[in-house]
Amino acid sequence: MSELGLEISVAETKALLDSEADFYFMDCREQNEWDYVSIEGAELLPMSEIQGRIDELESQKERHIVIHCHHGGRSLQVAQWLRQQGFAQAQSMAGGIDVWSQEIDGSKPRYS
Repeated sequence: MSELGLEISVAETKALLDSEADFYFMDCREQNEWDYVSIEGAELLPMSEIQGRIDELESQKERHIVIHCHHGGRSLQVAQWLRQQGFAQAQSMAGGIDVWSQEIDGSKPRYS
């Protein structure tokens, strides 16, 4: 597999979901944000907890991982950190769930 860029668009992520591609979809926001709005198929692993819970991701190490947050800043940090831990296929969904709600699924509420 060719090396993946550090970011992936919301449209590319939606295409992965629609095609039932083999990838791990991770939401790195906090529980209260998840409770307000989430994307079906994503699993919550808050950025604030990831270092202590890295063992939970060990089985995903060889898989494509797409991480999202609110606007894309935290997920970019998480993707970079995961790559440093050997997760070579970690990517951040650019724009986060905010852009997802604007471009993919308008039924998802936006928040500040």
